[in-house]
Amino acid sequence: MNLSEMVQAGLDRRSATPEQALEILRSPDEMTMPIVAAAGRLRRRFFANRVRLNYLVNLKSGLCPEDCSYCSQRLGSRADIMTYSWADPAVVDDAVEAGIAGGARRVCLVASGHGPSRRDVDRVSGLVSDLKTRHPDVEVCVCLGFVDDEKAATLHEAGADAYNHNANTSRSHYESICSTHTYQDRMDTVEVLKRNGLSPCSGVIAGMGETDEELVDVIWDLRRHGVDSVPVNFLLPFEGTPLQGQGRELTPQRCLRILSMVRFVHPDAEVRAAAGREMHLRTMQPVALEVVNSIFLGDYLTSEGAAGAKDLDMIRDAGFVPEGQTGATDRAPAEEPTEVPIRHRGIGSQLPVNA
Repeated sequence: MNLSEMVQAGLDRRSATPEQALEILRSPDEMTMPIVAAAGRLRRRFFANRVRLNYLVNLKSGLCPEDCSYCSQRLGSRADIMTYSWADPAVVDDAVEAGIAGGARRVCLVASGHGPSRRDVDRVSGLVSDLKTRHPDVEVCVCLGFVDDEKAATLHEAGADAYNHNANTSRSHYESICSTHTYQDRMDTVEVLKRNGLSPCSGVIAGMGETDEELVDVIWDLRRHGVDSVPVNFLLPFEGTPLQGQGRELTPQRCLRILSMVRFVHPDAEVRAAAGREMHLRTMQPVALEVVNSIFLGDYLTSEGAAGAKDLDMIRDAGFVPEGQTGATDRAPAEEPTEVPIRHRGIGSQLPVNA
C-alpha cells in the first residue's frame, strides 16, 4: 500500500481507487495509526483544525412503516424506545436553542416514516423558516425520508440548507437489510435533493454483515453521486431488532480504518463520525478527529451519546476547535464552552409532544 501516492491523489481531490480502499480495510491493526496519519493530511488540507458540531432534534419517533433491520423505529420493532407523533413547536425551539448554545453549527431536524405528506412538509418548513430567522448563520439539515421534487423545493425555499438520506449499505447487500424499499429508491432521492438545491448528506451504517467489497462499493457510489457530507454510523445493535447482537467485528482499530477509507475516497467532503462512535471507538474517539471533521453533539435519535460538554472537552483536548469559534483556522486555544444542557434523546425522552 503506497500511502504517499494516496495522499497526493487526495490533495489533488482525487479519490483512492476501490483496490486501495480495500487495502485500507484489510490492513493489520499495526498499520492503523500510519493510515490515520496519512488520512489526517487530507482532513487538515481541506478542513484545517475545525470540527463541525451537528445537533439532532427528533421531531417524530417510531411508528415507521419501513422494515429496515438495523432500526429501533422499524415496523414491528420491539426495541424499548420512546414513540410519539409530531413534537410541539415550542419544545422543538427549546431543543434547538440548547444545541446552538452548545456550539452546534448545523441543526438536523429528523422525523421517522417513509416520507412526509404535504402537510408534514409545510409543518417542517415553518420550523425551518423560524429557525433561520432567529439564527441565519446556522445550517439546517432535514431528514424526513423519501421526497419528490415539489417537496424538496418547498423545504429549500423555506431555508433548509441540506437533506440527509443515507444509503446505509451497498446495492448488493440492501435486500438483506430492507424489503420495503430499494437501494435505487434511495439514490433516486439523492438526485432529487441535488436538483432542488439541497446539499445531499448521505452515508452508511457499518457492521451490518456487509463484506469489505460492499462497504467500499457504497462509499464509492456516494462519491459518484456527489454527496457533500458522509455520515459514518457504526451499528448500534438494539435489542428487539433483527440485527441485535451483530457488529462485534467493529473494534476501535477497525472503525478507524473505515473512517480513513471514507476520507481517502471523499478527500474534500465532510466526513462525520455519527451514531455508534461512543460504543465502538471508545477511548479512540479523539484519534478519529484526525480523520473526520464533523460529529454529532449529544444524543442521537433513540440512543444516548456523550454529554455535550464532554464532547467539547474532547475536541479541545485533541487540539481541534469547533467550527465558528475563535481559533478555528490557526489552532489557537478554543474559547471556554457554554454549559451544555444536552442529555435528552432527540427531544422525546422527557418532554411533552403533540399527536
